[in-house]
Amino acid sequence: MSRIRLNQEYRNKIANRMRVHLEQEDTVEKQNYDKLKGEQIDLNDNAWNMAHKIVRRHYTEDDVAKARYLQDKFENVDTIAPDSCFHFHYVGTKEDRDYDNNPIVKEANIESHFDFRLSGSLDVDNNSSYSRSDNEYGYALFRDELKAQDDCNPDILIEQEGKDNNPHKTKYVDNNNKYLGDDDRGYGKEWNEKYQLDLIGREYCRDRSIACNEQEYMMLIDWKKQKGQFVMAHQKWIKSVLDQMKEIKVGLKGYKYLDEAIELSTELGLNISDAEIIRTNSTGLTIYNPKNLADRIKGMKNKKEKTREEKIAERMAYMQQSEVAN
Repeated sequence: MSRIRLNQEYRNKIANRMRVHLEQEDTVEKQNYDKLKGEQIDLNDNAWNMAHKIVRRHYTEDDVAKARYLQDKFENVDTIAPDSCFHFHYVGTKEDRDYDNNPIVKEANIESHFDFRLSGSLDVDNNSSYSRSDNEYGYALFRDELKAQDDCNPDILIEQEGKDNNPHKTKYVDNNNKYLGDDDRGYGKEWNEKYQLDLIGREYCRDRSIACNEQEYMMLIDWKKQKGQFVMAHQKWIKSVLDQMKEIKVGLKGYKYLDEAIELSTELGLNISDAEIIRTNSTGLTIYNPKNLADRIKGMKNKKEKTREEKIAERMAYMQQSEVAN
């Protein structure tokens, strides 16, 4: 029986199937991503409760009600608006120089910008109301939902890291952002409406910096850091998959026959047949293979809340695995 030649179509099918397989493997990187993803709702809710308390200490419910009354009564009064981002500050100290260039420590306002929108900046050093959007967070959090769309790719920014802007990247970024939505539609609208409250004052939040204490401020800084750690977990996981895919594609490029590629797949824990490669189109092979589809559906189900002891045990196991990996 003659051997089946490995053409580019078959290479692409196997590579696509292998990408799905690698993403489904229970690696340390994927475990960390999944663990942090499961913590995001509580993380954001707790930070929002803190921000809400700070804001309402300054702009009380009674103040807001009075301002809304005046706004409803007079056409020329426009002072109430919902917002999701704030400037918070506390009185601390910072190093400086005196007139003789000697180091001194002086009292100063320590402030930062905190944006609770889905695309809000994660930069802990950011102090600008005009900061760039951090789409990476939404891509990481709603990765399964984006993966289920034909023209979306939640990993596009990781895949294109270090590359100039190009039509391929722009296409998927635009599609991702359109699907996630913003203040007017989609997940973005639902998210942003959850994390917003009525404020009195000017349109730009830096013009109404709100005082808090140092402990509250540092808790909100830590909230930003933890969101950034989740984004980094997404990046680290997908980079590990991409690194493996580079080697796989090199191998596939060097093979002449389909059975060689099948053998490679088997050695890597993926069992596929030549008939599956030959008869199934690339999309069907990747998405609608029964096991793949079942795994995708299972991943979208709500999991029961883990106990504190289970979370601690998982964290200890992850730390031990990280030490072994390093």
